[in-house]
Amino acid sequence: MNNSTTSAPRIAVITGGSRGLGRSMALHLADRGVDVIFTYATNAAAARAVAGEIEAKGRKVIALPLDVGQSDTFPAFADAVRAALRTGWQRESFDYLVNNAGTSLHAPFATTTEAQFDEVYRVHLKGTFFVTQRLLPLVADGGRIVNISSGLARFSFPGSSAYAAMKGAVEVLTRYLALELGTRGITVNTIAPGAIETDFSGGMVRDNKQVNAQIADRTALGRVGLPDDVGAATALLLSPDSRWITGQRIEVSGGCLL
Repeated sequence: MNNSTTSAPRIAVITGGSRGLGRSMALHLADRGVDVIFTYATNAAAARAVAGEIEAKGRKVIALPLDVGQSDTFPAFADAVRAALRTGWQRESFDYLVNNAGTSLHAPFATTTEAQFDEVYRVHLKGTFFVTQRLLPLVADGGRIVNISSGLARFSFPGSSAYAAMKGAVEVLTRYLALELGTRGITVNTIAPGAIETDFSGGMVRDNKQVNAQIADRTALGRVGLPDDVGAATALLLSPDSRWITGQRIEVSGGCLL
């Protein structure tokens, strides 16, 4: 088990931090004085841009490539994180892990293929499970883990059965991790975003005015979400003031379909 010192900067590892929700999470944490290691899938230019934004806030940052759907790469990724901690911070541990990286799938249940099902399984459930397992020796005692789910695990829309099923499993996994890691003082929670204006799902919520309006009409606060809504909520859940919250599902949807 690892212990971070109170004088050391806090460090967060965020998967999928080069765009959308992950980018917002990284920037909000940087605003709160947290250094960041984030991953990107293929777009190194976008990763460099986000790293520049974080550095401009006076925080240290390292971007690492990772495909969360390829579990055979996780041992090498854990080694890369360990090396980054040693070279960048002279540390053996980090404080916060955010399992954010993901892909979308919109397909009716009757026509969802086994290949599509396996892909969302590898990325959202298997990836979350085994990335966390591989990085767990590097998480400081008293640290925090946040898994990203979806409002679709509570409410239902046609075409999201496979994706939502994986997110529901992530929420169950979160409770088990909270129980098993509590002996180390590590809290584990789920944030479940509602519909957000990003390029996720081909930018459907952001770019399709009809979809955007339909969701806004079903939301208590009268609009769809923005990346900063989720980024700010994630930073809040990782803050010292949230130390007594664990094993919980926190939906960040503006009150969608209450």
